[in-house]
Amino acid sequence: MDIEAIRKELRAYEDRKDEFYRYLDEHIPHDGNTGLYDFRTKPTLDAEKVYELFHKLDYQARKIRGIVVNEIVQKSDD
Repeated sequence: MDIEAIRKELRAYEDRKDEFYRYLDEHIPHDGNTGLYDFRTKPTLDAEKVYELFHKLDYQARKIRGIVVNEIVQKSDD
């Protein structure tokens, strides 16, 4: 796999991550003291949407893992 294809997959991962956190940011307030998500207000999230976004992120992370194993780990073992 060439470096440009790897960069493309890394950018796709960043896009999925940004999409996931953007959804959380839109639906869960942040604690003013820590900046972390404040679940004390018990926000209601669309479980199907959370799963969809997480699945996209997880799928892309698995693709990156495969690239690392195939392109870096296995080649260094040769």
